[in-house]
Parts: sequence; C-alpha cells; structure tokens
Amino acid sequence: MQDMIPDIGPELRERLLSTLVMLAVLIGARIVAFRVLRAKLPDITDRYRWRKSIDYLLIALGVLTVGRIWSSGVAQLGTFLGLVTAGLAIALREPITNMAGWIYLLWRRPFRVGDRIQIGEHVGDVVDLRLFQFSLLELRGRFDADQPTGRIVHIPNATVFVTPQVNASDAFPYIFAEFPVTLTFESDWAKAKAEFTEIARRHGKSNQDLQASLRARYAVGPISADPVVYTSVRDDGVCLTVRVLCPVRGARQVSEAIWEDILRAVAQWDDVDFAYPTTRFYDNRAEGKPGARAPSPTE
Repeated sequence: MQDMIPDIGPELRERLLSTLVMLAVLIGARIVAFRVLRAKLPDITDRYRWRKSIDYLLIALGVLTVGRIWSSGVAQLGTFLGLVTAGLAIALREPITNMAGWIYLLWRRPFRVGDRIQIGEHVGDVVDLRLFQFSLLELRGRFDADQPTGRIVHIPNATVFVTPQVNASDAFPYIFAEFPVTLTFESDWAKAKAEFTEIARRHGKSNQDLQASLRARYAVGPISADPVVYTSVRDDGVCLTVRVLCPVRGARQVSEAIWEDILRAVAQWDDVDFAYPTTRFYDNRAEGKPGARAPSPTE
C-alpha cells in the first residue's frame, strides 16, 4: 500500500504546506475583517465597498505570495511568467477580456454600485461589480415603467468596451420628464396652459444649483431646469407638453401626481377637452369663421 503512494519529496511537501498555511491565513484574515465591518459599519453600501476592497487586496496578496512560493525554483522568473502569460492569453481570452473590463470599471468608473444605467437593451440599478461580470437589478423589462422587475441581470465586464453606457445618476441625480397633453382645437388652450404650468411648478424641481456637480465633470453649457409647458399643433389638436425635472428614482411618482392633477383640472372645465383620434365631417360654409368661409355654389 505504501508503494502506491508517490514520494513527493521534501521540497514539494514544503511548498504545499506553505501554500496551505498562506491560504488559511488569508481566509482567516477575511473572516475577521468581515466581522469587524459588520460591527462597525451599519450602512449596507459602505460595508459592501469595504468588503470588495478587502477581497481584492487579499486576492492580490495571495497571488503574489503563492506565486513566489512556487516560482522560487525557477531560474529565470521573467521567462517563466512570459510563457505562462502567453498560454493563458490564448486559452482564456474571454476571461482575460472580462478582467480588463473590470480594471477599466475600477479605474475610469463609468458607473458605480448604486447607479442607474442602461447598457444595450438592459436598464437597471448596479448592485454588484465582480472580476468577470457586473450585475443589474432590472428595470422596465416586463413593465413599462422605471421600477424593479425583481430580476438580476449579469453582464460580462467586456461589454463596456463595445456597448455604450447611459448613466442616469452620475453627478446629476435628476432627469427631465415630458408629458404631452393633446386638447381639441376648440378648447381654451391658453387657460389650460396656465394651469398646467402651475402643476409643473408644484411637482417639478427648479434648483439651478443641482447642475454644479454636472458642470464640474463635463463640458456642459447652461441648462434650464425650470418647469415649463410648450405649445405645438398636432393633426388632432393643440399639444401642451409639460416638461419638469424630477429625481431619477422618483420619476413614476412625479408622473402619477402630474397626470392626476391634469385629469382633475380638465374634468372641471366645460371649455377644455382632450383630443383623441376621431372621424369628423366639417362644413366650412356653415361652421367656418365668417370671414374665412368658402362661397356657396350660388355665389
């Protein structure tokens, strides 16, 4: 039975023992550090960031220490590392690209944990950044609204190199929302516009100081953040577009409040009504303005 067990030699045995001891020390340090974080940091976001930083630090220490243990017998360490790197680059192209994307996310920081982003067809809140992928708490998806669906979307880090990213909460946690309201041509649109402007001011943000953080990072010119109502003409009536500034994570609540106020206002007016697709026969000679009517056949 003893003949079947290979003799690994004292040098290999020492390296294995040193590796196990080092891994045990790193795992123990991780457990102790996480317990301290749970006791000292009640905020979940701060605790998450410290946990990630500690993980990255311990992984780097582990790679350096264990690599030194096993490469101590190699005469030319540079040659050895070059061969290993070339082999890994060929065999693990996708994981290496994802690792490069992870480094890019940590260095350039196009988005962070907690940001609301869109990348490709996916929209969500960033809830995790890992070595090979990042995770989103999905928004929209099954719903036509900016609220979580309850699903987690995992996206490879390499995606950031080839897909544009839209960050809705980077340095400016507000977005503009527009609500087009179409009224019939016969409605008193001027009265409706005055009331809609008051509704916009009641529910929209108008603090210009909110743009300071955005201008500090990007070459952005002046942006009017005041609530406003624009007038335009459509085929079926006069369109009053309510434009307001609202929090990124409160757009649906602001939309609900504005629409309910608009519905109540229009319901109590006799001279204002919503327009919708209809078929209507118009006799200009009988219904047109007196000075703009077409002449009758006898005339």
